[in-house]
Amino acid sequence: MQEGSFRCDANVSVRRKNDPKLGTRAEIKNLNSFRFVERAIEFEIERQIDLIEAGGKVVQETRLYDPDKGETRSMRGKEEANDYRYFPDPDLLPLVIDEAFIAAARAGLPELPDAKKQRFTTQYGLSAYDAGVLTTSRALADYYEATVAALAGEPKLCANWVMGDLSAFLNKDNRDIAASPVSPTRLAGLLRRIQDRTISGKIAKEVFEALWAGEGDTDAIIEKRGLKQITDSSAIEQVIDEAIAANPEQLAQYRAGKDKLFAFFVGQVMKASKGKANPQQVNDLLTVKLKG
Repeated sequence: MQEGSFRCDANVSVRRKNDPKLGTRAEIKNLNSFRFVERAIEFEIERQIDLIEAGGKVVQETRLYDPDKGETRSMRGKEEANDYRYFPDPDLLPLVIDEAFIAAARAGLPELPDAKKQRFTTQYGLSAYDAGVLTTSRALADYYEATVAALAGEPKLCANWVMGDLSAFLNKDNRDIAASPVSPTRLAGLLRRIQDRTISGKIAKEVFEALWAGEGDTDAIIEKRGLKQITDSSAIEQVIDEAIAANPEQLAQYRAGKDKLFAFFVGQVMKASKGKANPQQVNDLLTVKLKG
């Protein structure tokens, strides 16, 4: 390995179902990649099964894997286990591990990935896919849980941001999660402003970029850039009225049954409000206004 090369051997034996004793093994030598290890083992398993089911007998031997043909072939036979150089070492004493030792070791283990993934699906209501992504590393799982704890809820919203924008920025800057300039507390602060409708999800992406650049906390960035969401219904209605008045042709087409133009008007309103109008209110008020 220190030379950048890889070599390993694989011993393969099979047994019939419910037979406690393994059959005769064959040793596959000098495998030089993980892919070839997998393919060689799979081929050898099938070869031995086919041989036994045809009435033949597996012999103890050394085999080589041919990656071009995807098969193993005999290299040399071995008659005794000693030929494999399995010798007792007189300087090594027998090691006996009792159940109490095993239980203590098991109790001292951290939560393992499969258990954590299962807990994420039950405790946070995440899909198996989301839970699988968030538990790919202990550090990522810890970051996610710290974000949920800081926000005091919204596990799905937290998952979306950790897997989405946070991971995208980490990948772009080639950073590990431990080196993220946005802490779980700061991410939770951003998500809290989405919750209380101070900003929209779209504006939140701009705020996150500023957080990543170290421009301060969420509230300071929102205040400095004037990003606070417009939730005043009368102010939104005024922008809607102006968008409708500026597009009489599209209005006539919409009222004639061209429903797809609803998205056009939403775009016009959001553009006029510089993305600050509350999207849900825009949709609700537009629906009423366009019907006349």
